[in-house]
Amino acid sequence: MVPGSQEDFVASVTSDRIFFGFDQYNVDAEDQATLQSQAQWLQRNPAVRVTLEGHADERGTRDYNIALGERRANAAKNYLASLGVDPSRIQVISYGKERPAALGSNEEAWAQNRRAVTVVIGR
Repeated sequence: MVPGSQEDFVASVTSDRIFFGFDQYNVDAEDQATLQSQAQWLQRNPAVRVTLEGHADERGTRDYNIALGERRANAAKNYLASLGVDPSRIQVISYGKERPAALGSNEEAWAQNRRAVTVVIGR
């Protein structure tokens, strides 16, 4: 495993993703713990840059979900920055409902799709 790689990141942190409630973008206590583990890894790998991908479930318009995904990714970015991660190392992108993690039109699938995912993009 290459230090500073996505594989190293996923193996070293609680999770590479956090989840949100319906129409929400607040970082709850469970998400804070996940982001704290990510921040620790990022501090051990100061040359690494990441992208935070914001996602939404299929409900709502495309434009609304793009905006919601961006708010979710920015909420995660702001929390990581509050833990000392240089915000210039973090890019934000929203995919809205375009890249579902789970297929289906039920609460179980929707819950998996309302997320922000941290992806290592390089040094």
